Amino acid sequence: MLSPIAYGLAVVLDLLFLFIGAQFFVRPRAAAAGYGVPAKDDGDAAYLTIKGSRDAPYGLVGLALLFFVGARAEAWFMLVVAIIPLMDTVIVLRNGGAKAVAFGVHFATAVAILVSAVLLFLV
Repeated sequence: MLSPIAYGLAVVLDLLFLFIGAQFFVRPRAAAAGYGVPAKDDGDAAYLTIKGSRDAPYGLVGLALLFFVGARAEAWFMLVVAIIPLMDTVIVLRNGGAKAVAFGVHFATAVAILVSAVLLFLV
């Protein structure tokens, strides 16, 4: 029973990384606002590109590890990747973003990733 939950959560989180990365290419301003630190009208093109180009490959690497290497490799990957939303929490807070977004989106994502890692280690 634990395996489908562990694998399912890992796949959902990896796909979420892909989706978030794609949003920064397709709808960059809306994605930045959702991130918690809206982009300035007169710039921030590099910020939007960096954010999108960082998240999408993490999703692809996670899926590749899960399907080609296995649950244990994905678990270690998830432990490391949890650093990203933790740092995003700090970035949003340091740049005047809403605490609700910092904790409700980014910190909650980090917790979900850590739960995924634990479940994958238990498989």
